Amino acid sequence: MRQTIFPLLFVTLTMATTASAQNPVIRDQFTADPTARVFNGRVYLYPSHDIVPPEGVRQDWFCMADYHVFSSDNLTDWTDHGVIVSQENVPWGNPTGYSMWAPDCVQKNGKYYFYFPNGPKEGRGFAIGVATADLPEGPYKLEPKPIAGVSGIDPCVLIDNDGSAYIYWSGMGIRGAKLKDNMIELDGELQEVKMPRREGMPEMPPMKVGGQQMEGLPDGFKEGPFAFKRGDWYYLTFPWVRGDTSNGATPTETLAYAMSKSPLGPWDFKGIIMAEHANHCWTNHHSLVEYKGQWYLFYHHNDFSPRDDKRRSVCIDKITFHADGTIQEVKPTLRGVGIASATSRLEVDRYSAASTNVNTALNDTTHAFRGLHASLPQKGSWITFGDVDFSGLSDSYLVVCAKAADNTEFYVREKNAKGKVIAKVTMTVKSEITRPGSPTPFRRDQSNQWLTLTVPLEYTPKGVADIAVTCEGAAEVSIDWLQFKNRPNYFTTVPAKSAPTQPDERGFIRRWQLREPIKQDIRSNVIFTDSWLRKTFADELDKLPKQKAKWYTLESETYNIKIFRFAEKYGSQLYGNLFWCETNIDCAEDIENIRLAVGSNGASMWWLNGEEVLLLEGDRRMVEDDGVSNRLTLKKGHNVLRGAVINGPGLSDMCVRFIDEQGKPITNFNIQ
Repeated sequence: MRQTIFPLLFVTLTMATTASAQNPVIRDQFTADPTARVFNGRVYLYPSHDIVPPEGVRQDWFCMADYHVFSSDNLTDWTDHGVIVSQENVPWGNPTGYSMWAPDCVQKNGKYYFYFPNGPKEGRGFAIGVATADLPEGPYKLEPKPIAGVSGIDPCVLIDNDGSAYIYWSGMGIRGAKLKDNMIELDGELQEVKMPRREGMPEMPPMKVGGQQMEGLPDGFKEGPFAFKRGDWYYLTFPWVRGDTSNGATPTETLAYAMSKSPLGPWDFKGIIMAEHANHCWTNHHSLVEYKGQWYLFYHHNDFSPRDDKRRSVCIDKITFHADGTIQEVKPTLRGVGIASATSRLEVDRYSAASTNVNTALNDTTHAFRGLHASLPQKGSWITFGDVDFSGLSDSYLVVCAKAADNTEFYVREKNAKGKVIAKVTMTVKSEITRPGSPTPFRRDQSNQWLTLTVPLEYTPKGVADIAVTCEGAAEVSIDWLQFKNRPNYFTTVPAKSAPTQPDERGFIRRWQLREPIKQDIRSNVIFTDSWLRKTFADELDKLPKQKAKWYTLESETYNIKIFRFAEKYGSQLYGNLFWCETNIDCAEDIENIRLAVGSNGASMWWLNGEEVLLLEGDRRMVEDDGVSNRLTLKKGHNVLRGAVINGPGLSDMCVRFIDEQGKPITNFNIQ
């Protein structure tokens, strides 16, 4: 399913070392004509590299100057190993030809052979060159001359079970020939062939050509052969124009195939592997590979250049064989293949399925590789995204990049649009860069439209599961990506009878006893006045001895005590809570003329040995030493410091220490 809205596109290329699982799989550059091979337990991808034509080069045609190689062990995370061959380094090639089209790479006797087409320095047409390496990613050493007798493009090499190698290429139809053991020469005599004269061009001299034309293939334009063996069958697959080209019609390419019991045919044409691209992208080019028991089709599409089908991108989908060896037609998908880790960025615009009114569009029409987004236009719209691995999650939350009208809701669910709710997201956009009182914290991007939101989870799926995003509000919502993240270990549980600890070097107290959160119905923090707080805290303090609540003794990993993380783990809601906090302080002697210094997100009140010493009222953020008490004395022996922190829609945290008259931290006491 491809329902994509694209405006005119101008592209700026950037360099990256990895790419993601969804189609297209390479996200930082254009890649086409993909040949996939399995070497040493990894999939290596050898595509051509489309670029935007430089000034002085034909602007409406294919433009390719070098080759990269990529690899993956899961078809999800792809590593770019960089350029392996570039046009200016080919000793026999045109250094400014920009004609390095579809390549291939095979391994034989421990050496890797990379085959590629290029225009020669002198004359017309194409030749096929070879580069060799000891590793699949190179470095590659270029042979000084191209393969004699091969005039054409799109080389492919098949190595049979007995070690024999056969090369196929496009030129005067699709041709094939056996290679010598050295892998750089044809095995057999070359034949002198008179080249057909092209209209408006001078007559060309005869050429010496090797191999033979592949027989049994359908009429019509064919190129890009990819041959492989499965069981006892040889397969010759190729892009094929099956439409009517008369009267100026320009039908686009399918992917087709034929089968034989011999590597050089004759071939029995079987039909289509993939139909023409729905958006009329003129070319398709491909390879098939088996990896870990599953066959895959690698192909290209112009997802990142919808108005320019000469700049393409590699996609992958699963492929299935029938019992008789024939191939089931492949329908291209946005989701692609591979199991995506829930902790990776899930670009859900590359969905597995969607309601009929969903569409996708580029995030930035001038920078295609910044990705796409999916728009869910109304309540009931949905998308699903398959094969997400949740096994790496423990104490986690969700990050969402989205945009929508104010107060629009969408849910992330397990399995499908009616599945169990994983997270609920409310978009609130009438805010500055941060807004502690908003239902969901967020930050804006430079466009002032997309919001990155942090959302608590209501449920975490187990193992590998599908997820769905559903529009639950009346207005449209657009989703760029989702990502599940594990929280750092903010707290360590302190066992009973543990050794005392001390404040940190800045005096902050990190060991606390925290009571499980008490729910509060607070719609706005503006109610946190002196009188309201005193009454609320007094009422809750009276209830405290009667309640059978659980207390937790925890050590914070940071100086600011993130009690909202405590609420996520031990409470029933993230917002609208009152927290009781206690710590036990032992002093070797009286510590006089010191002050309690507190910062809290939300309001708070503090008692030392049962006496009120500090009140922080109003809607405030956690700032170091935001409130400072009058002079106090920590008495010799045991002291109890108690706090009550309350917040409404915001996230609660606090930092607490004692300071002297000069504001320096007090650290000479123990904390039980």
